[in-house]
Amino acid sequence: MSVPRAVVIGVGNEYRRDDGIGAAVVRHIEKLGLPEVQVALCDGEPTGLLDLWAGAELAVVVDAVLCEPSTPGRIWRTTVDALRGLTRATSSHALGIPDALPLGRILGRLPAELVVIAVEAEHLDLGVGLSGPVAAALPDVVATVLAELARLGIMPVDTR
Repeated sequence: MSVPRAVVIGVGNEYRRDDGIGAAVVRHIEKLGLPEVQVALCDGEPTGLLDLWAGAELAVVVDAVLCEPSTPGRIWRTTVDALRGLTRATSSHALGIPDALPLGRILGRLPAELVVIAVEAEHLDLGVGLSGPVAAALPDVVATVLAELARLGIMPVDTR
C-alpha cells in the first residue's frame, strides 16, 4: 500500500464517554471518501501511532484532553510541542502522542507535519456517548480537520 498524503487519526476509547471524540470525527471524515486520505482509530499507544502516520505529508490527530479549569467542548488546534508546554491540559491517555515523537524521530517514522486537534472533555468515565458540550462541538471539530486537509488541496466533493 502506498503512503497516503494525509492521515486522520482518532485517538481514544468510545467506551469512556468524551474519549470517543476521535472515533466520532474519524467516522465523519471516512464517509467523505477523500482521496489520498487514510483514516484510522488508535488507542494512543505510541508504536500504533508511528505505524499510522509514518511518511505522510500531514497527520491530523484528534484526541480528548483534560484541562484544569475545563471548558468542555473547547477545541484546540495545536502541535505536540505546544501541548507539552501546557501544564493544565493533558491527554486522557497514560501514553500517547508526545511519547511517540522521540521514538518516531529515532526510527524515521514521523509525518512531515503533525497537527493535534484537542477537544476538552467533560466526562471520561465508563459509558458510551459524548457529553452535550463535546457532542455539540463535533461539527466544528470535523470542520477544523477538513480545514487542515484543505491546506493540501484535499477537499470533499460537493454532492448537492
